[in-house]
Amino acid sequence: MSSEQILILEDDIELNRGLCTAFKNDGKSVVSVRTIKSAEEQLSILTPALVLLDINLPDGSGLDLLRKIKSQKPDLPVIMLTANDTDDDIVKGFEFGADDYITKPFSLSVLRARVNSKLKRTTKDESVINIGDYSFDFSQMKFKKGDDILELSKTEQKILKILVLNKGATVRREDLIDKVWTDGSEYVDDNALSVSVKRLRDKLSTDRIKTVYGIGYSWVNE
Repeated sequence: MSSEQILILEDDIELNRGLCTAFKNDGKSVVSVRTIKSAEEQLSILTPALVLLDINLPDGSGLDLLRKIKSQKPDLPVIMLTANDTDDDIVKGFEFGADDYITKPFSLSVLRARVNSKLKRTTKDESVINIGDYSFDFSQMKFKKGDDILELSKTEQKILKILVLNKGATVRREDLIDKVWTDGSEYVDDNALSVSVKRLRDKLSTDRIKTVYGIGYSWVNE
């Protein structure tokens, strides 16, 4: 996960583009969507550093997505960016778990400041993940179970990182293939993923990687 990656859910095309341009100019990575469905698809395969979330969306309420995000990824900061500006709206946003609530129209400089402030508070070395006896250092490519060093291929490392960053959620096979084999230079046999997951399970000696038949895979806490 990039410590500077932001997921923007805003259905106003021009505002969405403006926000993307502003944060890209700040050196951040931006994932832009305009519907709740698209946001949920992105969140199933990545964990951004922060979410900017509108409430009034074409396929539902952003508050419902906010509640879902906080139930699955409670540490993921979410800033509401909405025209709903009554006291009741704001209180409801915080009750649903929003980390900040900004009403439209807004100052871009103020929004940037609040986003940067939130990122600074939540920034930590997430390239190192400790789960039970496991220690996964993705930046140094060092993987251990207890005192035992695990030798993982680049493909296995990519699969592992996607699964542990989305632990508890099911990652679809097609999404894993798209994210792991990113060069797009050739067709990837669906069996390649099954083989890679099996090798990863064997090396980790774990049952934490569950097969969700017909859908994909999930990292679960034992």
